Amino acid sequence: MQIESPERPFAATEEGLSLTEAPAPVRSLRDEAYDLIKARIIMCVFRPGEVLSEAAVSASLNIGRTPVRQAFDRLMRDGLVEVLPRKGIVVRPITQDEVRDMVDVRLLNECFCARLAAERAEPSHLVALSTNVALGAEAAAERDVATLMALDREFHAIVSAAAGNPVLAEILRNLHEKAQRVWFVSLRAPEHHRRVVEEHAAIVEALRAHDPDAAEAAVRAHIRSFADNLNRQL
Repeated sequence: MQIESPERPFAATEEGLSLTEAPAPVRSLRDEAYDLIKARIIMCVFRPGEVLSEAAVSASLNIGRTPVRQAFDRLMRDGLVEVLPRKGIVVRPITQDEVRDMVDVRLLNECFCARLAAERAEPSHLVALSTNVALGAEAAAERDVATLMALDREFHAIVSAAAGNPVLAEILRNLHEKAQRVWFVSLRAPEHHRRVVEEHAAIVEALRAHDPDAAEAAVRAHIRSFADNLNRQL
C-alpha cells in the first residue's frame, strides 16, 4: 500500500505507517502480507472485533495462504489479533483499560523525553519539527488522516531523537508502534485534526525556547487531549 503525503511518500512497512526518503527494500511475501494486514487493522478496514478468514484475506491480498498464516502468527504476537474458540482469528478490540494504561505510560515517558529534548535539541531537530508541523497543517486542512498519522509518528520520533537517549527512544518507538491503531481512532474526529497540529506547534515552541517545564506541560496537554478525544470516540 503506497500513499503520498504533500511532499514526501510514506508507506505501510514493517515499522508501521512512516515517512520514507527512499524506495522500500524488496520484501518477502510473508512481510508483505504482514504489512498489508497490519495497515488494514490500523486503519480500521478490519474493524475491532471482526472475525477474519485466512482464506478470504489471502484472496483479497492475492497472496498465498502460507504467508498470510505466518503474518497472522506475527500479528498475534503484536497483540493485534487473537484466536478465539469457535470463532477463529479476531481483530482485538480496543478497551478502555488498554487506553488508560497506554496514557499512563505515555505521560511517564514522553514528559521526561520532552524535558531532555528541551535541554538537548539541536537546530536540525527544530527545523525538522517545524517542517513536520507545516505539513501537518496541510494534511489537517485536507482531512488526510493517513498522512496525519505518518506525520504524528515522525514528529514524536524527532522529539525522541532530540532527547539524545537511545534507550528512551527505543522504549517510545515500541510504545508508538503499539499505539498506531488507537491514534487512527482518535484522528477519525475531524475537529481533532487541527488541535493535534496546534499542540505539536506548542511543543516545538517550548523546545525552541529550551524550556523543560513548558515542554513537559505541552506534551502533557497533548497526551491528555488525545485521551479525552479517544474516550469520546470509544
